[in-house]
Amino acid sequence: PGTKTERPVCGGPTSTSRRGRRGAMRARGAAPVGGRGVDLMARASPLARPAVATRRVARVAVGAGGGGGDRRALEPPACGAREYCVGHGAMARSRRVVPRALDSSSMHAPPTDDVDWDNLGFSCEHVSKTMMFVARATLGADGQTWEWKEEGVGPYGALAMDPSAQCLNYGQSIFEGMKAQRTKEGNLVLFRPSENAKRMRDGAARMSMAPPPEDLFLRGVKATVAANAAFVPPNGKGALYCRPLLLGSGPILGLGPAPSYTFLVYCSPVGSYFKGGQLDPIRLKVEEVEHRAAPGGTGNTKCAGNYSPVLNVQLEAKQRGFNDVLYLDAVSNTYVEEVSSCNIFAVFGNKIVTPSLGTILPGVTRKSIMDLARSKGFEVEEAPLAIDDVLRADEVFTTGTAVVLSPVGYIERGEEGREYQNTDVAMSLYEALTGIQQQTMDDPFGWVVTV
Repeated sequence: PGTKTERPVCGGPTSTSRRGRRGAMRARGAAPVGGRGVDLMARASPLARPAVATRRVARVAVGAGGGGGDRRALEPPACGAREYCVGHGAMARSRRVVPRALDSSSMHAPPTDDVDWDNLGFSCEHVSKTMMFVARATLGADGQTWEWKEEGVGPYGALAMDPSAQCLNYGQSIFEGMKAQRTKEGNLVLFRPSENAKRMRDGAARMSMAPPPEDLFLRGVKATVAANAAFVPPNGKGALYCRPLLLGSGPILGLGPAPSYTFLVYCSPVGSYFKGGQLDPIRLKVEEVEHRAAPGGTGNTKCAGNYSPVLNVQLEAKQRGFNDVLYLDAVSNTYVEEVSSCNIFAVFGNKIVTPSLGTILPGVTRKSIMDLARSKGFEVEEAPLAIDDVLRADEVFTTGTAVVLSPVGYIERGEEGREYQNTDVAMSLYEALTGIQQQTMDDPFGWVVTV
């Protein structure tokens, strides 16, 4: 396991004055975001600006993605810097870490008046007003460990990137989707963020990318939410959608992993994903020619390349009045897998069935709904789910971070169609899930994390 040494190096509080912040950033040689050599923290609005952010350096052993390696990155105290390392045996290396003052939930700004919260869609309409978090990874001198350097939170903007960047040529790009909610008490909360951190690490291992340590991932998400507190909608009006993104940003000509990586978190306030409203039953078209994923592929990874291939059939379906497309398995063309952007469930009396993992995405909302359903006394089964059985089900619904939980009102396969009148189970699980997410109900699972 990795080793750790501690060496406090500062003896006083961090300056919070603008002059102090600028001087501190100049002294540290803070790296610019998107190639802009500016004091990003000083440019932040008073409402959006979090506590002063300083550069943090961590080292992670190459190949430590997924389940391998000790990826601990220890949080230093607010008053001192520490050295810590991540790796195994001879790979373990230490690096000095300069601490950042943690954000205080009591300092969160109220919702801004610059957004029409009653007419909020799912788009990038307000993203240009927000702040984003950036960190970059390069190989250390030993060629065995990734060194992560945080650039902190700064204004949302373009990234400086070479045309030969790996992600632009060979597709090393994975992302996550998360939401921050504002509770009735005014707290800002996240839902199971460690699950997203784990899924990104697993995806990085599958795509041969440098995995962001869990503490870096969580710190970046929380810092982004805190910096954009004014864009977290009022309770019940929507959520702040957060998009952690890992890119193979380093240049490379031949096929191979990128020599460097960029991890960032940006966000946007959002309302309902599907047009018509959050709880309006959706219409799905079964796709029988093209497939989303195949056994042994990347269907269970949230990599960017999984999504654009669905657009041709999705756009055609939307032109015909459907909300989305339901995909079948690539081997027999008889078992449902998932919708373009969400998982699917079918209800048969007291039994709820969802397709097994393998070629589908292990959704965080999917996993949570399964646990909630079991807690309510339902029998929950992960198993191959034939489209013929789905068309005979009592109820069908979809789940995902963006869609939350949407009941299905109609499914069409070829010339055959089925309308679903019952949404009782879907509504019960939706109310239980959102009640926990917004802290209007007890959270016996410990899923909610306060920012």
